Amino acid sequence: MRVERLIAVRYLFARKQRSVVNIISWISLVGLMVSTAALIIVLSVYNGIGELTKSLFNTFDPELVIEPSEGKTFRLTEIGLPDIVATEGVAEVVPLASESAWMTYGDQQAIVTLRGVGDGYHRLTGLDTLLNDGHYQIADNTLIVGGEIFYRLGMKIPSALPAAVHIPKRGTTAMGLTLDEAFNIAYAYPVANFFIQQDIDNRYVVTDIALVRRLMNYAPDECTSLALRLEPGANPSKVKKYLNTLLLTPHSSLTVKDRYDQQPLYFKIFRTERLGIYLILSLIVLISTLSLVASLSLLIINKRDDIFMLKSMGMTVRQVRRSFLAEGLLICAVAVVAGLLIGFVVCFLQQHFGLIRMGDGNFVVEAFPVAMRAQDFLWTFLLVMLISTLSVTLTVRRARI
Repeated sequence: MRVERLIAVRYLFARKQRSVVNIISWISLVGLMVSTAALIIVLSVYNGIGELTKSLFNTFDPELVIEPSEGKTFRLTEIGLPDIVATEGVAEVVPLASESAWMTYGDQQAIVTLRGVGDGYHRLTGLDTLLNDGHYQIADNTLIVGGEIFYRLGMKIPSALPAAVHIPKRGTTAMGLTLDEAFNIAYAYPVANFFIQQDIDNRYVVTDIALVRRLMNYAPDECTSLALRLEPGANPSKVKKYLNTLLLTPHSSLTVKDRYDQQPLYFKIFRTERLGIYLILSLIVLISTLSLVASLSLLIINKRDDIFMLKSMGMTVRQVRRSFLAEGLLICAVAVVAGLLIGFVVCFLQQHFGLIRMGDGNFVVEAFPVAMRAQDFLWTFLLVMLISTLSVTLTVRRARI
């Protein structure tokens, strides 16, 4: 070990008298350690919340969806459906037909998105396992209603009163027309409701695709999108790329969307918020290094006699600076490693024992979700060490030795 490192280790770990310099040094170490642990904990909790929210969206959104990039609908006989079904990695294809609708139930009303689904939709999304009340039944006279809509309309299960679903007739306007002339109307009974995610619960009603086709005057093979279920282990990116190539023809305007494409606003906000958290916590780390700068400056002043002695023994000014630089970096390294360990322990305990609860209320989970990622530990270590190294280096260079 070089003499500069020996001196740095002695200054940090050797027993010495209590002084303001020593106290400030330990305060700077603890401050840097706490800020590092906080960075790991906050990022892990944010990851957990993000994964929980993403899993809720994934419950309702298929793995891949084929939609028209131009227009609203397409015919199954015009897109080469057998080639899509035969694609490697595709296990099942289900047609969908979605449309905004005006729904009334008794004296209550709501604007909803009516999603008509074909056979096998529950295998794509697992919706049948997430019902809050009722049973999964898809027919042209049944409705599976989002929980927010269900309670807003005052629905009941079983219900003797059907809900009326109104969709404007294509090619007509409501001006001067009666209700029957302006709207196609169908009646269906609510048989179940679900609570998945607020935006979904407040928006969607699921029914048979035949009901939507009848209300929209669609052809028997007409739909607004195709939902795809992939085989276990299939790579969604590769399947998406292949299907985009398969559907790329001069007469086709279809595009393939994965779950990130289906919820672009959510994932964009998630990435932006994560970057914001990094920046805010980096500022906290920077503030924590100010105490380290102060303690290192006071240490240099306090060790004037030692510096004079080291110079007398033949050490150069550069070597002396390296000693104090090593001292500062050693404090940083000890603080960062300790902070990472504390952050890991806290997150581990939260994962397995749920120490901090969400509180009383109707929450999807009882405790704050936590998801630790190796890259967060790596980037946190590099970030804190970079900020600390720059602060220590500038302090030592500007000190009069």
